[in-house]
Amino acid sequence: MQLDMCPILGKMAYSTAELIQILANERQACLKGERLKIAATASGNPIVDRFIKSDGIQKFDAYQDFKAAVHCYQQEYGVSGIVWRQLTLKGKSISYPEIDSQLIALPQDLEILKLAKESIVSFWHEVTIEMDLYRSVTHGKDYRLTTLDQVNKIAQRMEWANLCKWEKANFLEILLQLGWGQPESAAYNRELPIAGSEYIHAVNPGQRPIC
Repeated sequence: MQLDMCPILGKMAYSTAELIQILANERQACLKGERLKIAATASGNPIVDRFIKSDGIQKFDAYQDFKAAVHCYQQEYGVSGIVWRQLTLKGKSISYPEIDSQLIALPQDLEILKLAKESIVSFWHEVTIEMDLYRSVTHGKDYRLTTLDQVNKIAQRMEWANLCKWEKANFLEILLQLGWGQPESAAYNRELPIAGSEYIHAVNPGQRPIC
């Protein structure tokens, strides 16, 4: 699908924020069944596909096709995938760049992420003092205790970093994502070795990661 063929993408100068909203609207339309890719099947095996709800696959594929068209639009018109996040923890704050989960990073975006890595990792160091550190293993299904020295060695090999937190009354988890390559692919390690991520979880002593 080309964006200039789509009624909701008729103009040729969309901002990052507008593309994010367009994708959110399209995703909702696909979930409601307003967009279907009729030819889509789950496995290509007619016997197996009998046991899988085809409309779910059709909705998913319709959205993936649209998202791919948006990514092409980004590249053609130079629309950045970066959004700026603000995070405050333990009285300290940081503003840092992140690629929106539905967009891709342009080459210049990747350079911005690389430049921000050191400050993100330094902030993470400051707010995780005396916390227990865990490294995601087996594709995020389990966690293994690690050390600050090991985390630093991993960080040195990586191109960029990202942050996230989960906080409740008696619980705090601070996630450091260390990655390389295209963030959209790195999040789930779908394109190893071209892109990938390591996840480090910091939690209060005696607790375990929940995400």
